[in-house]
Amino acid sequence: MHKWTEAREEPIATTATEADMAQNGLLAVLVASDRARLRRQMTVRDMEAGAVLHRAGDDVVDTWFPLGAASAAFCVVDVDGEAMDVAQIGREGAIGGIVSNGHLPAYSTAVVRFAGRFIRIRTTALEQAKLGSIALRHWFARYSDCLMAQVFQTSVCNGKHTIRQRTAKLLLAALARTGEPEIAITQDQLARIMGVGRPFVGRVLGGLRAQGVIESRRQRLIIKDEKRLRAISCGCTVLIEDHFHKVLHGIYPVG
Repeated sequence: MHKWTEAREEPIATTATEADMAQNGLLAVLVASDRARLRRQMTVRDMEAGAVLHRAGDDVVDTWFPLGAASAAFCVVDVDGEAMDVAQIGREGAIGGIVSNGHLPAYSTAVVRFAGRFIRIRTTALEQAKLGSIALRHWFARYSDCLMAQVFQTSVCNGKHTIRQRTAKLLLAALARTGEPEIAITQDQLARIMGVGRPFVGRVLGGLRAQGVIESRRQRLIIKDEKRLRAISCGCTVLIEDHFHKVLHGIYPVG
């Protein structure tokens, strides 16, 4: 079963700076006037892995922008209570109130996957800022398209590709976002993210270790052969990268 924790109230949020906004690709490329329009309403918080940004059924009152190596995922729970990630969001994007253009009830749960700093803005404040800038409205509409493309591609990937291919894809996505070959993730976490049994993931990771592609330490996986891992992975990540590059001019993190 999935393990989530509530977003804690401590440490106290700090006011977002230009340097903070520069760590999120979606915000960094905005013109100065639009950055200022948003920054007045933004705060920054340190979030732990497993923290819930919103739950399915909640009104989406906050929008979150991962900074640097931080990332979150949209997670859907089935009728048996098992959860699966349908999109991973890093410094290329945002979580909450993007596709719906408001604070309508959420269908998915948004969970922090890799701990780090996140910018938070009230969804109503973001919508107000978009009303004052057509450039902002168009930019976030483009991001909505890219986010939906990622969800669509994940659906195809989960139905078509092997656990080995999907594991390689997830490790490469983590590498691209963190920029570090050592990834803070466990076998159990990988299994929950993919919605598969732990023994299946265990066999895949054991094979990758035997081939010298990865090493494992306590609550860590270390990528030793990125080129070989890419050869094992499906092509889904490349398709998403290409779409981001066409629609949002290359803000998607590439390893």
